[in-house]
Amino acid sequence: MLATVLVLNALMFIVEFGAGLVAGSAALMADAVDMLGDAFVYGLSLFALSRGSRWKAGAALAKGGFIFLFGLGVLAEIGVKLATGVPPSSRLMLVMGASALAVNLTCLRLLWRFRRQDVNMSSTFECSRNDVIANLGVLVAAGAVAWSHSTWPDILIAGGIAALFLRSAARVIASALAELKREEPELQPVSLTIVRRARAQTDQTR
Repeated sequence: MLATVLVLNALMFIVEFGAGLVAGSAALMADAVDMLGDAFVYGLSLFALSRGSRWKAGAALAKGGFIFLFGLGVLAEIGVKLATGVPPSSRLMLVMGASALAVNLTCLRLLWRFRRQDVNMSSTFECSRNDVIANLGVLVAAGAVAWSHSTWPDILIAGGIAALFLRSAARVIASALAELKREEPELQPVSLTIVRRARAQTDQTR
């Protein structure tokens, strides 16, 4: 399942980012970069899937970092858009936004039953949920651009996507850190046991 959603997101990034460049849409490019990030996230989830709780929490922490960087990248793209001020192609935004929404709804449906399995899969589900929200934002931006012939709807929606990424990053990072802290007490008795055994062996040798 994770391999399937990884491939879907990687392919959609290529198509959507290219369309964003052609359309001149910050919201479309922001959504495409998020899909690339999700492909990395799903790869991390696959890596951590058969490992222990600390590995899964570490993978979730890395995902939070990825999401945070994507949020900063969207803000940078908004700065470029403010400098140029050219309205994007609303028709291309509508087509690609709808296509991306269909792909992400498929991914969300596949991930739904695993959303509370552990911190690794819950952070993966959160990334996919963010994608669906971002896709809906792109469609709203496309309609508003077509109606107003202005670049501001695209900029405002891209800003909303950036805020969503930053908020989600904070939640994922906080959950991962909490999981890592919960694992620490379990490790301490093991470490103490090893030390005590080493001391006992040393005493017997003496």
